[in-house]
Amino acid sequence: MERFGFVGLPNAGKSSLYNALAGGGALAAPYAFATVDPNVGVAKVPDARLLQLAEMSQSKSVVPAAVQFVDIAGLVKGAAQGEGLGNRFLSHIREVDAIVFVLRAFVDDDVPGSVDPVDQLETLEIELVYADLESVEKQIDKRRKAARADKTLADEVAAMDTALGHLQAGTPLYRAGLSEEELGLLKPFFLLTAKPAMALVNVDESQMEDLDSVLSSVRGAFSATGVADELVLGLCIQLEAEAALLDEESRVEMLEALGLGEGALPQFLHTAHQLLGLRTYFTTGEKESRAWVFRDGSTAPQCAGVIHTDFERGFIRAEVIHWDELLECGSWAAARDVGKLRVEGKDYHPVDGDVMEFRFNV
Repeated sequence: MERFGFVGLPNAGKSSLYNALAGGGALAAPYAFATVDPNVGVAKVPDARLLQLAEMSQSKSVVPAAVQFVDIAGLVKGAAQGEGLGNRFLSHIREVDAIVFVLRAFVDDDVPGSVDPVDQLETLEIELVYADLESVEKQIDKRRKAARADKTLADEVAAMDTALGHLQAGTPLYRAGLSEEELGLLKPFFLLTAKPAMALVNVDESQMEDLDSVLSSVRGAFSATGVADELVLGLCIQLEAEAALLDEESRVEMLEALGLGEGALPQFLHTAHQLLGLRTYFTTGEKESRAWVFRDGSTAPQCAGVIHTDFERGFIRAEVIHWDELLECGSWAAARDVGKLRVEGKDYHPVDGDVMEFRFNV
């Protein structure tokens, strides 16, 4: 299961965001390092498609996709040189698959700290860049020497040289325009800024009324180097955390009364999902309807292997239909009767929203 790490300055709202997703459990306090050891939780990814399929099949069980998230202690200026929790903090970031910057925009005199999200982003990025720069500088000479004897390492050294140039210029690698091939060559070095990244801006209720104006500066800082605007989201974390403690009916009533619809958390979870190139296919039946997560570009056997390795090893074929077509037919049997089910082989690349049944033999 992919892990997302919440990274921010002290009091930015990371622990409250954790509580909003996990329904409580993390200490949220107005002082630095209220979180020392990282909290780890799992959040279900809401998906209306799954619920509609479950209703069609009258499924006894519904299992949504899920993501894991880590509430990491607040970073402070100088972390790369050991300030605050220093290397302990940085090691926790190395263990996640993607970074979610939590940036504070809300104003509260009782909570110390910056309320300029762009300033916070710059501080966070500088610390991560410093850590990566130190890491690359330590390893690049060894790799250059090794490449003189082993010519197959030439591409790796070239990628490291490219990364070194960007880091020396103060640019995080996730927005340096590196190719997929270059990022793949850098992966063994566990560089912090080579991870995918997005930003959540924590606002108060009054700022929700004109959210775009609050987010524009942060989006400008990201998009200046090609990161899409949709990777910068705004939400009132405190409201979302309070709503998460209620039962589902009361939560919906509270959010609708505040004009927040379903809330911002579902949008965040979907965006985080897409950030790592994750897609969803479904299986559905009377016993269970379930969402399965796969990487974009996976083959049908690889998707089958998400359920069980035997499915991939003994893959024969897959019966496939897109979720909306299946709903129009009304059932799997009806879709087969009218010829809507497709039979796909090992070279098929499933797309987001496919509903599949696999045939295998081991």
